[in-house]
Amino acid sequence: MNIKVKVLSRNPDDYVRETKHDIHKLPRNYDPSLHPFEANREYTRALNATKLDRILAKPFLGALDGHLDSVQCMCKHPRSLSILLSGSCDGQVKIWNLATRKCIRTLNAHKGFVRGITVDKQAEYILTVGNDQTIKQWGMEQAASGELEEPINTIIGKTVFTSIDHHWKDPVYATCGQQVDLWDTDRADPVRSFTWGTDSIQSVKFNPVETNILASCTQDRHIVLYDMREVAPLRKVTMAMRSNTVAWNPMEAFVFTAANEDHHLYTFDMRRLDEAVCVHTDHVGAVMDVDYAPTGKEFVSGSYDKSIRIFPSMGTRSREVYHTKRMRLVSSVKWSLDNKYILSGSDEMNIRVWKANASEKLSKLDRREEASLLYNERLRKKYAHHPKVRRIARYRHVPHSIYHETKVIREQLESRSRKETNRRKNSTPGTNPKVPAKKKAIVGEVE
Repeated sequence: MNIKVKVLSRNPDDYVRETKHDIHKLPRNYDPSLHPFEANREYTRALNATKLDRILAKPFLGALDGHLDSVQCMCKHPRSLSILLSGSCDGQVKIWNLATRKCIRTLNAHKGFVRGITVDKQAEYILTVGNDQTIKQWGMEQAASGELEEPINTIIGKTVFTSIDHHWKDPVYATCGQQVDLWDTDRADPVRSFTWGTDSIQSVKFNPVETNILASCTQDRHIVLYDMREVAPLRKVTMAMRSNTVAWNPMEAFVFTAANEDHHLYTFDMRRLDEAVCVHTDHVGAVMDVDYAPTGKEFVSGSYDKSIRIFPSMGTRSREVYHTKRMRLVSSVKWSLDNKYILSGSDEMNIRVWKANASEKLSKLDRREEASLLYNERLRKKYAHHPKVRRIARYRHVPHSIYHETKVIREQLESRSRKETNRRKNSTPGTNPKVPAKKKAIVGEVE
């Protein structure tokens, strides 16, 4: 006679701890009908995770002291994450080790302001320009102790050079002043010069993807695009106010962002310059510098309102604002190549190091801690649009000057909007069309 006996079978690996320090494993039935309050629990966890994220937000890491005048420009090392170059208004160029926060080399480069610094992509030499109308080439290796630091090569120009940038592949670099000049490192004269009847040019940047394309900002409110293979500029767009600099998106070949004097940043597609792709607001002072993250998803901007803001590449509002009591007018910002840090140079002679993610833990995480942080991040994203979660995540304490100026600007915009609406209501239809914000600051485009 056959007897059928039912027995319980359990695998000890499902409930026995591997070590005495591990947590006890508990079996769970994931059937939704058995967990009617799961959504409520998740919402509470998301709210707590958002609060913890704000409590643990301590972005400031340290300052690099040593400059004797305002920091005018900075440059990242293309091959080393721990090296930073900075130039100040007293003509000095300093090379910093970010790991130790020490200055490892000082160059007395120019008489007057250092206007620009760049390093070739093979990290073999440094190029600097200044108010003394010279381009100087320096070796990457430090001179022997007791020897005076001398440039490898010096080129004397006819006018002041205001900016410099190196090509991403070839031994070619571009400078700007009264015109945009392309130089070969083996020649003392420019290979090609571009002019378009403009005033002095204050910034020039090479495209990291389409490496033959470069952009410049001029004093008479133009943003001009050039192609190294052509003999004349490609096209230019005229803004309502002057742009101070541009930054190319490292992941999208045609996209660049301009930092403008009207407190905004404008993202353009170079194929269509009659309209901005996105207008980034929130600053209350002239935006002086902008730099993209290596992922191309975000960028950082520095402004004369004494703050640094981080924007999504296609977001109109900033996701983060950094400031300190001592920080003055921010003239230069950089995003590190490992996507973890932000560097800012300002008028009070300091270079500050910040975390790109304010609440990120920089020490090594164990497996359970990493899983917990990922779970909390997913919960914050899932409930990001809930009113309470959104209010906590968006709130930032800002200095009184920024808070007051933001209120004034908001009132001005509301007043202007009411005026335009009333004018449109009391005029012939079609005579006062509504101009979108993406076109308001653009005066015209010339090809």
